[in-house]
Amino acid sequence: MPHFDRTLKQYVEDEACFMFVNKGEVGVRSQEDYFKLNQKVGMLAKCLNYFFEPTDNQDACNDGIESVGIFIYPSLVKDLFEFEFDLTGSNHTLDYNLKQVQIDRLLENYKESISILLDNPKLADESIIKTKLKEFILLISKSEEAPSQLDFLAALFKPNEVEFKSIIQHNLYANLSLEELAALCHLSLSSFKRKFAEVFNESPKKYIAKKKVEKAASMLKADNQRVSDIAYEVGFDSLATFSRNFTAIYGQSPSDYRLS
Repeated sequence: MPHFDRTLKQYVEDEACFMFVNKGEVGVRSQEDYFKLNQKVGMLAKCLNYFFEPTDNQDACNDGIESVGIFIYPSLVKDLFEFEFDLTGSNHTLDYNLKQVQIDRLLENYKESISILLDNPKLADESIIKTKLKEFILLISKSEEAPSQLDFLAALFKPNEVEFKSIIQHNLYANLSLEELAALCHLSLSSFKRKFAEVFNESPKKYIAKKKVEKAASMLKADNQRVSDIAYEVGFDSLATFSRNFTAIYGQSPSDYRLS
């Protein structure tokens, strides 16, 4: 694709994913992480909601963005390895929900081999596809240094719980809508608003705007960035919205506050 807006990768039960980027660069935002993916960096993800976002490096995306996703399910693992795959049979854990993975020589060669199949779909019969999926699982499980393939795979289908407050704090300045924040929390909008009021004793709209303005105020005093740049950096989608919120809280415009 040549360009895209923030896009939700929606939770699918018992679905793990690995993503290669063949061309361009893409940002990934989850409950507690934000990082960029490109030809040198891929991503391993458990089953949860997260967003793909355009990055600020437009030069890297002049020729568009191309990626390949590999999706893994417990039923697929059973079929490939012909053993009983019991999620409860291992206590092994992985301390992440999303992880950047450096594309080393082995993964690079693997990516090239499946690119050949994607470019020549007539070659990709069921047996070849199964062989390539099994090869990938063997490669990625070894790279994670788990006690065994079964331990790694069992842990891969167990998302780590993240505290509600932590999700909000990690995404305060990301210019996410309330609907998008609710999606990261795996809640409906109404449930999200109720939970937010319980945790912060304030509505999400008021609390988030206040925190953004407070950060902007410290930046206005600390450096010489343009007011518009600060507004976008703290997560407002327009200078007018930023100025209105800033004036409501501090009683003066951002420019006057800087001079005072």
